[in-house]
Order: sequence, then C-alpha cells, then structure tokens
Amino acid sequence: QVQLVESGGGLVQAGGSLRLSCAASGTIFSINTMGWYRQVPGKQRELVATITSGSSTNYADSVKGRFTISRDNAKKTVYLQMNSLKPADTAVYYCNADVAYISSTGRYRTLDAWGQGTLVTVSS
Repeated sequence: QVQLVESGGGLVQAGGSLRLSCAASGTIFSINTMGWYRQVPGKQRELVATITSGSSTNYADSVKGRFTISRDNAKKTVYLQMNSLKPADTAVYYCNADVAYISSTGRYRTLDAWGQGTLVTVSS
C-alpha cells in the first residue's frame, strides 16, 4: 500500500551537483520523518540526512554544508540537493520514510518504508 520511488541519481564529476527526489505513494494517512541513507558495497548503510514533518533537519558530519534536505508535504516528496560532490560520496542512496497508512482491510498501520535505491557515482 506504500511505495517510495527515487530518481535523480547518476554520474557526475567531483565538485558537481545532483538533486535526488523521492516520492511516496499509496493510501498514506501521514508521513513523519523522511530521510536519505547511503550504502557502499561491503559497508553498513549510513545516515545522510533526515527531515521531520515540521522541517527540522539533521545531517551526517560528512555532508554538512554541502547537502540540503527538503520536503514538499503536499507532494509527499523529499529531496536531497547535493553540491560539491566528492568521490567519497559515491554510493547507492536510499530514501526512507516513517509512514502511517490505511491497509487494504481499512486498518491504520505504520511502516518504516524504503525506496529501491538510486546510484550516485562521483568521478575524480
């Protein structure tokens, strides 16, 4: 009943910029915190940035000052503007959302939802 679809990944040179988007769809009642995480093969998934429904933000130290997270509640979409990209930012980026939705049986449910991931590659 809930789906997160990411877009905007790709290949960029060091120092360049990319903007990731993640749209939530389904029988959604409300969305609390939304965020972006990233994972490199062989390593644990790590937090990049989160944003609450009230637009309070939190960033990993490694991206502070370079990345900006934002959201459009009407569109159920979260964005990640990534500037001054470094090769160390190369990873699969995953969208996450704390979602309350109505199930097919009409019940109120909550879900820690994840997108399928989008690859960001930064060349040196």
